[in-house]
Amino acid sequence: MSTRSQLRFIQRSEPADEQSEPDRIAQIYRHSDGYPDGVLRDLVQLKELLDETRTECGPAYAAAQFLFLDTLSTMTLYVDEGRDRSIHADHPSDLLEPDNMEHLDQPMFLLGHGVENPADGIHGDEEYLYVVELPNRNPFEEPSEWTVKVSGHSAFPRWDGPTEDAFERASWQFHGPLEHALEEIVAEPA
Repeated sequence: MSTRSQLRFIQRSEPADEQSEPDRIAQIYRHSDGYPDGVLRDLVQLKELLDETRTECGPAYAAAQFLFLDTLSTMTLYVDEGRDRSIHADHPSDLLEPDNMEHLDQPMFLLGHGVENPADGIHGDEEYLYVVELPNRNPFEEPSEWTVKVSGHSAFPRWDGPTEDAFERASWQFHGPLEHALEEIVAEPA
């Protein structure tokens, strides 16, 4: 069974005055492995990669890079798995050929994610919500801390409407630095 989740990447506007720009938000749907252990580890990996390459460029880029890395990690399910497969690790472009997909019934690397419009509402079957707050900074400056919020398991309302309401009314089991979330939530004994 899938553990569905919504991840909201956000960069807050400076509270200079009423005419300041609105928060920048990018939101994605993750169909599987949306439990905190998996998502937080993937976020740490993403942050490490973006810090090392100095490619953190705001919420839209971070969300796109999260989707890309997550898609890469699921492609191994479809490459070199069986003798009937025509997709080989030394030719990953084989994944772009529709004829090579005939043996696959709805491959997860094509269906496991969605880019969401926060105004449209959430599916209603998500089990976790996440907010990843990126700092306001120049991407060429030294890397800085990401703040995350992790909802409790299904601890938010489910309805069709602006997603903002679900995120505002959620009960959060954690709110703080990404590194602390990993320590506090993931390290807890099961």
